[in-house]
Amino acid sequence: MFKKILLAVATLIATMGFAFAQVDVNKADAAALDSVKGIGPVKSKAIMEERKKGDFKDWADLEKRVKGIGEKSAVKLSQAGLVVNGKPLDGAPAATAPVAKADKATDKAAAKADKAAAKAAKADKAATPAAPAK
Repeated sequence: MFKKILLAVATLIATMGFAFAQVDVNKADAAALDSVKGIGPVKSKAIMEERKKGDFKDWADLEKRVKGIGEKSAVKLSQAGLVVNGKPLDGAPAATAPVAKADKATDKAAAKADKAAAKAAKADKAATPAAPAK
């Protein structure tokens, strides 16, 4: 029983590293915007300042109002998970999950949990008496 629970926890931790959340330019705070590859503190501040004037209607509106965001950077930002009103840039390749520091920590935790599960399974097997031979 313990072995099954430990295995389930290890699996859950391992899959968490692959979760990918999109960041909506109209809803995200500065920290969430900074988490998108290609957006740093300067660009997130510019986005937040422009957003005070009103939400971005679409990608064209974002490109027009925020200095430093043009066609090429919009494609890259969309690939990195940025969306406008829940929509990625039309024609941009599908978003890919970035490998963040948190993902690396999660991978280490998953590896540690896997080792613990293997050790528990080995101990469980050793504790189980062998069936008599016929």
